[in-house]
This record gives sequence, C-alpha cells and structure tokens, in this order.
Amino acid sequence: MLSQQKKVVAVASFGDNINYTVQALNKQADDIKVVILKDSRCTYPFKEGLYDELLLFSLSHPLHFLKSIYHLATASTILVDNYFGFLAVTNFKPNTTCIQLWHAAGALKNFGLKDPSIQNRSQKAYRRFKKVYEKFHYIVVGSERMAATFRESFQSPNESMLRTGIPRTDLLYDSAKKKQISLYFNQKFPKINGRKIILYAPTYREHQLKNYTTHIDLKSLYKELSSEYVLFIKLHPAIKNTFQHQFDSFLYDVSDWSDTNQLLTITDILITDYSSIPFEYALFEKPMIFYAYDLEVYKSDRGLIEQYETEMPGPIVRSTEEVIAAIKQHDFSTEKIKSFANTWNQYSKGNSSERLANFIIELEAPIEKRSKALG
Repeated sequence: MLSQQKKVVAVASFGDNINYTVQALNKQADDIKVVILKDSRCTYPFKEGLYDELLLFSLSHPLHFLKSIYHLATASTILVDNYFGFLAVTNFKPNTTCIQLWHAAGALKNFGLKDPSIQNRSQKAYRRFKKVYEKFHYIVVGSERMAATFRESFQSPNESMLRTGIPRTDLLYDSAKKKQISLYFNQKFPKINGRKIILYAPTYREHQLKNYTTHIDLKSLYKELSSEYVLFIKLHPAIKNTFQHQFDSFLYDVSDWSDTNQLLTITDILITDYSSIPFEYALFEKPMIFYAYDLEVYKSDRGLIEQYETEMPGPIVRSTEEVIAAIKQHDFSTEKIKSFANTWNQYSKGNSSERLANFIIELEAPIEKRSKALG
C-alpha cells in the first residue's frame, strides 16, 4: 500500500562498511535519502549529517521499530552487513535491491550453510537460513576467493557477486587520514613514547562472551617486550571485559574503538587467531602472528578452512613463549604476506566506496524515473 521512494535503508550490525559507503554516496548524490537502522549489537558512531534519519531497530524501542518497518517497506535499496533473521519473512517490493556488505573481507571460519552447527539444526531452521540468503540480490566482495566462499556458504549465484572491493579498506590507502590517526594516537597515549605497537585481536568464543579469560600471559609479554613495544588489546565487540590498571604504560584496552581499520594503520605487529582482521592488515605487509592455542578444539567445534595451517602469512604458535620468540627472532615472510594480501584484496584498491556508491546511484535512476512518471 505504500509507494516506493528513492531511498537507501541500511541495517547495521557492525556499521563500518555501511559508514564508508554512505559517505561516498553523500559525496556523489545529494538527492538520495539515507536511513540507518542500528540493531541492538551495533555500537558504530555514525556522525550526524551522514544520514537523514537514524533509528534503533529493536523491539525494545517500539516507535523506532515501527518506523524502521515503514522505511524497509518503502526503500529502493537495502544495505545489510550481517545475517538478519527478519529477512526470511520480508517481502520487498519487486524493484527493491538488497545488497549484502558482509562484515569480513575474507573467511577463515566456516559460516552460512557451511557452518558445522547446521548439522544440529532442524529442517525448519535450515529453510529459514536459505530464505535469508536468497534475499541478497548482490554481495559485495573484495576477491574471487571470497566470491567462491559466498557461492558455497550462501548458495548464491556468481552473478550476485558485486566486485567493487570492500568499502572500509579505502582508509588503508589514504595517506592523509593515516597520518591524522597516527598523530591522534600519539597525543592520546603519550606514554607509548616511540615504542612499536602490538595489536592483540582474538576472535570470540561463544562460551566466553560473558566470562572472557585471556589465554595469553600478559605478565610475560610485559617483562620481555615492554622496553620496545606496547600492547593494544582489541576484543571482539560481543565480548565484555576490562584490563584496567594492569601494566601501566604497556597495556592499553582499545576494545571500544569502533573502527578496527584505524587501529591497523598504527599497528606494527598483529597477533590474532581465527579473526578476519589479517585479510586487511596484510595490505601493510607487516608481521602477523597466529596465536592458535586451541586450534584442534576450535577446528572441530567451529570449523576452519582446510588451508588454515598452510595459508596463514605468519607463524602459528600455541604458547606465549612462542609468541615472544617469533617477535624477537622476527620470524616473518614478507613475500607470503604480499601474496596473501593480493589474493584476498584483489578488488579493494582504495576506491571501493566510490565504486559501490556509483552502482547504487545507477540502481536508483529507474526509481527516480518512475517517481516522475507518477507525478
């Protein structure tokens, strides 16, 4: 009953890819309305002026929720950045386009219909998953490797792959912004005092969402590395924990930092495990360590790509002592990092937001023509 409008509605769980896309859209078109719907998990700080309206897409905010439904029902383009169950029962208008801006630039873990937990789900749940994935008219990809992953994980056709590159990676090519970020961090954390930055960014484990325990020995890292390095810790957004007042001037908790790629621009060594962060960090051609202390268990419970142990562009270690040894011995291969970066960032070349914005503008053109025809 509601007429379609020339309007982009973005449903945000992570937010960063949507943020960069909308910024580019605002620069290139001033006649497209933008509405951002933040789900209950989204903490991304969208700036005022970036959007026409921002709503909390949650039943705990009934008025916002009803307005969100209205916007989804009248949108011409829908952007999503995660799995959203409501899509299974949503029937968009025939000329509405839904674009998936997935929150990871690459994949180490199995997800979607390849997730091992699917085997324990009911047929009803399986059908619901498929209905959600079928709503994606396009899926933004940064490489053919990721396109192949989506074809398997979502059972999506090749023509659905939108090869614009990943919008948030544009920052990693922007020298001026990277310089600004570096100056900001130097002012915010003066006690770093010229030391190199190690970023520890583990992925989440479902059983540790509320009772997180770090499995890396912070005291040993402090003792062995604090003269030359500082340690930034970035926990997954779903995990709540605090590291306050531990190892002053060495340990910094940056878990609340909303834009992870900003942290990557100032990082000298990345320590992670099964997170998707390495796909973008590889563009800097800097050292990475994969602290996979629970590799066998994680591989069995959560599922990892078969090539994990051979493809990772850095040493895979199982203990804090091995982490320290890798750093001190500089046990890294620049050539392997370059190859990894080229494989997974094939289309992410610094103008991905602009390319995606142009695609959306082209989608909107027929909507504008129809609106004029209707008077």
